[in-house]
Order: sequence, then C-alpha cells, then structure tokens
Amino acid sequence: MALEIHPDDLSAADTRALVTAHVSGMLEDTPPESCHALDADALVDNGALLWAARVDGELVGIGALAAWGEDAGELKSMRVTEAFLGKGIGRAILRHIMAEARARGIRSLWLETGSGDDFAAARGLYASEGFVECPPFGSYRADPLSTFMTREI
Repeated sequence: MALEIHPDDLSAADTRALVTAHVSGMLEDTPPESCHALDADALVDNGALLWAARVDGELVGIGALAAWGEDAGELKSMRVTEAFLGKGIGRAILRHIMAEARARGIRSLWLETGSGDDFAAARGLYASEGFVECPPFGSYRADPLSTFMTREI
C-alpha cells in the first residue's frame, strides 16, 4: 500500500464528496449547534489548507489545518474512508499535518472532536500523538458533546 499525501484545493469531485460525507456523518449523531465540521466552501473561505491521502490514486482520507495568526493552528476535517479505517491512514495524515504546521512556524495545534463513544478512536489517536484535553478555545463554548485538545509542536 503506497500512501501519498498531497495538498488539495477542493476542486476535485472526490475530495469535495468526502468533505460532504464528513459533515453529513457528523450531523447524523450530533445536533447542528454542537457540530463544528466545516463544509468544503467554508474550509476554502476560512483559508484552511487541506491534504488528501491517496492509495493507488484512490482517495482514502483528508485532513485540514486552519491557521490562527502566526504560530497556532486548528486541525479540521480529519476523515478516513470506511474501507481504510484501522490501517494507519489517520495517523499518517495527522503526522503529515503536524510536520507541515511545524514547517510553517506553527508552534501549537488545537482541535475539537466529539466526546461520545463514536469518537473514542479519534480521541485515542490524538492522545497517542501527544494531544491533551484543554478548555474550549477560540470561539468554541463548553459543550458536553465536545472534547477540546491541544499540543505544542
């Protein structure tokens, strides 16, 4: 399995479709007021950088970084396709984004993810890569359906 991770401008149909599936998936189990996933247009409008992970040309995952000022950023839209869950794709995307952030001078990363059982694997991945729980940040407010995490890089 040859995994390649490249920047993506969200102009490809498969990438936009995966972002749409990501947002739809978040809304299946999360009320709209507690869902913080951005659709493709919002990612572009907010200046987020997105990376697409592909295996033999097939889109298998995405991840984005929204910069705040010069030295902080937020992870957004981390998603791996169903067929590739549990194969290390999410970890590879996360590590790629952390390396890209570091190269851009970002020194701290932040994220919001769900607090329910269906997000346990995501929280475990982030914790295994050095993220720790923190209070809400930026414009987020305390929400029992959200877990906030951060780490220095």
